[in-house]
Amino acid sequence: MAATTTTTLRWRVMAASAALRVALVAYGEWQDAHLEVRYTDVDYLVFSDAAASVAAGGSPFARATYRYSPLLAFLLLPNSLLQPAWGKIIFSAADLLVGFFIDTILRLRGVPEKTRIWSVVAWLFNPFTFTIGTRGNCEPIVCAAVLWVLICLMKGRVLQAAFWYGLIVHFRIYPIIYAVPFVIVLGKDYAGPDGRPILTQWSSKQQLQSDRTDENVEEPTSFLATLWIFLSGLITRNTILFGLFSGSMFFAWTGVFFYLYGWDFLNEALLYHLTRTDPRHNFSIYFYHIYLHHQQGFSSIQKLASFLPQLIVQLALIVRFSRDLPFCLFLQTVAFVAFNKVMTAQYFVWFFCLLPLILPWTSMKLRWKGLVCMLVWMVSQLHWLMWAYLLEFKGRNVFVQLWVAGLVFLAANTFVMIMVIRHHKYTQLLSVSANSRSKVASKKE
Repeated sequence: MAATTTTTLRWRVMAASAALRVALVAYGEWQDAHLEVRYTDVDYLVFSDAAASVAAGGSPFARATYRYSPLLAFLLLPNSLLQPAWGKIIFSAADLLVGFFIDTILRLRGVPEKTRIWSVVAWLFNPFTFTIGTRGNCEPIVCAAVLWVLICLMKGRVLQAAFWYGLIVHFRIYPIIYAVPFVIVLGKDYAGPDGRPILTQWSSKQQLQSDRTDENVEEPTSFLATLWIFLSGLITRNTILFGLFSGSMFFAWTGVFFYLYGWDFLNEALLYHLTRTDPRHNFSIYFYHIYLHHQQGFSSIQKLASFLPQLIVQLALIVRFSRDLPFCLFLQTVAFVAFNKVMTAQYFVWFFCLLPLILPWTSMKLRWKGLVCMLVWMVSQLHWLMWAYLLEFKGRNVFVQLWVAGLVFLAANTFVMIMVIRHHKYTQLLSVSANSRSKVASKKE
């Protein structure tokens, strides 16, 4: 009876969130038609114009500032042929799919249904998330694809995971940061008797686990020995299949669109994001430096140098947390966004879709530490928005104050990350099979 009630509650949550999104899409159409301030994101207008260009037999890159895969323009062709709100419906549907995938991942890990529901609610009723899709931003599609790749890996479907991973990296380049953790997980022999990975199940009594390797594994005597054991462990059938197939998918889609649209595609959809410098104000700590020196231009080395802090932080997080894969992906994404050269509010969705995956493993209570983390993050963001308002709408010269607010926001993100790490119950996503342990034991003998 209790199980039936919980299942009914889950579907009511999904139905309510779907109704909310339909209402917001309808309201957005009304607001765009009757009010001066539009509800629809300006990016959606860019997507729609690019799709209209494709429908007319042209290139999506004929639309200035379209810097996405042509796949997005093809996906939104019905915007011109059927209904202008088609894209919003697709993005909102992907938004709901993310909620379903969150529930699936937590169910595979043995999380109780009531806890799963609250974790799904943390995504579906987050104001940051339900407004993104309904305003016409494509990020929910990327979030859904990333979670589906994770589900495929958890179920041992390596080729399927590789297919979708190669596709989504082509569609939106940032998931490339997950490549190393994926390979590390696949590099270990976690397969059970049936050939599928053995998932570490959630437990209400689980304790913070040590990151030391299994006690049966002989400790290496030198750095070179450690490095050799690590690298040799990465060369497995699964890692080779995943790397080759995902890489093939990425280059296949890239090759097709390079053939169709030439260097316009390569420069706008891919290379632009590697050397992007945006002089307009945004949350990034780099914006003021870029604003001051934008007229003089930047060398390729200067553009790429800003990736160095990101690279260092990414490597540190991967080395420390890669075996707890969902937690590692969450931290990587928060750090990537916080240290990025350009940071807008839509990027927050990238890590909000991963947050519910780690909530069942945190010892942080909403009252008071959880509330403090939310307030620090939101107040620092509102502080930045105050200066941005004075700059953009009042015309005041507050560039320095806005830059300082960006530093404060970076500090807030760092504080929240540290708090989350300190209260997380480290749990490997996959468990070592008995077969692997016996191999290690015999090797030691």
